[in-house]
Amino acid sequence: MSDLILYLSVAVIGYFVGSKLRAKQEITRWTGRIQTFAIIVLIFTMSMSMGSKGEVMEHLNSIGLYAFIMTVVIIFCSVAAITISRKFFKLDKYGNIEGSEVPPEEIAEEEEKAQKDGSMTIIILICVVAGLAFGYFAVDRIFSDMEFFASLAGNLITVGLCILLFFVGFDMGFEGTVIDHFRKVGLRVLAFPFIIMVGTLAGALLCSLFLPLSIRESLAIGAGFGWYTFAPGIILEKGLVTASAVSFMHNIMREYISVLIIPMTAKKVGYLESMAVSGCSSMDVCLPIVEKATRGDIAMYSFISGVIQSMAVPILVPLILG
Repeated sequence: MSDLILYLSVAVIGYFVGSKLRAKQEITRWTGRIQTFAIIVLIFTMSMSMGSKGEVMEHLNSIGLYAFIMTVVIIFCSVAAITISRKFFKLDKYGNIEGSEVPPEEIAEEEEKAQKDGSMTIIILICVVAGLAFGYFAVDRIFSDMEFFASLAGNLITVGLCILLFFVGFDMGFEGTVIDHFRKVGLRVLAFPFIIMVGTLAGALLCSLFLPLSIRESLAIGAGFGWYTFAPGIILEKGLVTASAVSFMHNIMREYISVLIIPMTAKKVGYLESMAVSGCSSMDVCLPIVEKATRGDIAMYSFISGVIQSMAVPILVPLILG
């Protein structure tokens, strides 16, 4: 909860600062570069931290295969659920009301972002691979105290997230269109987190049909919604060792795969679908990537979605396990 308050406060401060600097268009030349650099540092640090954990790397064989299959199916079902609901709500690919007038400058900005999405995906992929490799092969040789490294990496990640979330809020305030978009879409935006959760659980249920996991285990894994520090522990308390390991790997994979495919999802499928990919991390780690690939209002929807899903995890996982 303290992290949530911190992230929200930083984003609100960024929004206030951005709203006061709307007249200075030249600012966007360097804010975008700072965001890109911060994303590179954040993703590399996260990957390095993950690569340094031997227990994670050791699970990349058998259990990792089950987790990967679940991740792919769940992401697909979550995105499909949003696509179906988006069309039902009569929203276009960019999250606007179908038939509504979109300012020419907004169309130009969306086209420009679409052109940059491919290069951003490549940069993120390089950071993930390099970070995992460095963490696995080099960290234990550089740091004799792994607890110190874990604490240092955790602090760097928190600082990186705060910097990125400040600029997410800054962009929202600078654009000045967030409230207008929210007013047009209305309360429909509050339905999206629940639609994503339904899609996630549907995907988990589907996985139970062809993976060596019971329906209860599969649903509990899916109900983690990408929160790998919470759901696996609850599942393990019930004595479900394999399901706990799959849950841990699945939630990690969902976050990392989301980091890679959010830009492409926004470009090829839809802006709203991009926030369905990541689950809980749509409110923190993946939020800056969603904002960079879409718009400020979509980033706000993403934050709301992540918060609601995070609140649902402590309720749904124990409820499913009984």
